Amino acid sequence: MKQRYFWIDNIRAIAMLSMIIYHGVWDLVYLYGMDWGWYRSDLAFVWQQSICWTFILLSGFCWSFSKNPLKQGLLVSGGGIIVTIVTLMFSYESRIIFGVLSLIGAAALLMIPLKKYFEKLPAAGGLALMLFLFAVTYGVNDGYLGIFGIEILKLPKSLYANLFTTFWGFTERYFFSADYFSLFPWIFLYFAGYFFYRLWKMERILGAMCLNRKVPFLTWLGKKSLIVYMLHQPILYFLLELTFGS
Repeated sequence: MKQRYFWIDNIRAIAMLSMIIYHGVWDLVYLYGMDWGWYRSDLAFVWQQSICWTFILLSGFCWSFSKNPLKQGLLVSGGGIIVTIVTLMFSYESRIIFGVLSLIGAAALLMIPLKKYFEKLPAAGGLALMLFLFAVTYGVNDGYLGIFGIEILKLPKSLYANLFTTFWGFTERYFFSADYFSLFPWIFLYFAGYFFYRLWKMERILGAMCLNRKVPFLTWLGKKSLIVYMLHQPILYFLLELTFGS
C-alpha cells in the first residue's frame, strides 16, 4: 500500500478554508453591498493569489499519485462544467466560466500525452522552465508577454477573438467570469507542480519541513476537497441569504 502524504491534505485543507473565507467576503462585498475597500487592495489580491497558486501547484504535484489520470481529469473537468451550468442558470451576474476546476481538469488530461516528453527533462530543469514560462505568460490575459506585470512584447489583438481563444488565455473583449483561470499562464504552474513532485521524490526536500501526521479535520477536508469546492458556494449563499437577505 502506498504511503499517504497527510501533509498534502493538510495544506490543501488550509487553502480550502482560506478560499471559503475569501469567497464569503466576496459574496458580502459584491452581492450584499458591504463596503470594505481593503478587499479591493493589493493585499487582498495577494490573498486570492495565494489560494489559487496553492491549489494549482498541489494539483500538479499530486498528478502522479492518480491510478487513473484520465478518469480523474474527466471527473474534475465535469465538476467545472457543472459549476458553469449552475452559475449560468442561478447566478448569472457571478457566473463562472473556465474556472479553476476547468483548468485543473484540462491540465490533468493534457499531462497524459505530455508525460513521456516531460520525463526526458531533469526535474530541477523542468521546474525552472515551467516557472519561467508561467512568469512570461502571466500577462497573456491582458495582451502581453513579460515578467509578472512588466510588459515586454505586446500580443496581436487578433488573438483575442472568441470563447475558444479565451479558454487558452487570449481573452475576448467582453468576456466575464467571476473565477477565470485560462490555460495560459496557469497550466505552467500546474506543470511546475508535477516537476516539483519529481524533485521532491528524489531529494525529499520537504522531509525536514513537513510532519506527515493526520490532523483529523484538516486531513478529512483535504481528502474531500473536490466535493467541498462544489458545495461551499451554495452553502455560503444560503447562510448569507438567511442572515442578510431581505
